[in-house]
Formats: sequence, structure tokens, C-alpha cells
Amino acid sequence: MTSTNATACPHCGWPDGGEPFQVLSRHATATGRTEWTRCGCGSLQVRVVDGCGTRVVSRGGPASSSAPARSDTASR
Repeated sequence: MTSTNATACPHCGWPDGGEPFQVLSRHATATGRTEWTRCGCGSLQVRVVDGCGTRVVSRGGPASSSAPARSDTASR
């Protein structure tokens, strides 16, 4: 994951403040909370919510649709 100062997803261009995004988990911190979210394009994001508002501080790329399927060789 990389840090960011952008206001939109670099993968799909959707604004960080816009919907849809899926909240995966929320964690309280001393100054507010940290949220792990998934953008509509599938990229993972870490959001900080505090007195300054909400901002994406780190994000990964969307899941690759060309990734090879996992084979289960243990049952063979």
C-alpha cells in the first residue's frame, strides 16, 4: 500500500468522499478512528477520521482479474 495526498482514487478516479465504498473494519484511536475500506473499483484504502475530517492515508490497487486461480493440490 502507498501513502496518498490525492482526493480521488488513482485507479478509477472516484472521489474519496463519494459513495460507494465498503467499510471493512473500524478501529478507535486516541484522536478518532481508523477505517479500512474498499473503493467501488476494489482497491483497499485506510482512512483516518479525526478532528480534521476524513482522509485516505494509504491505498492499494484493485484486485487483479488476471490472477491465476489457486489449485487445491492437498486433496489429490
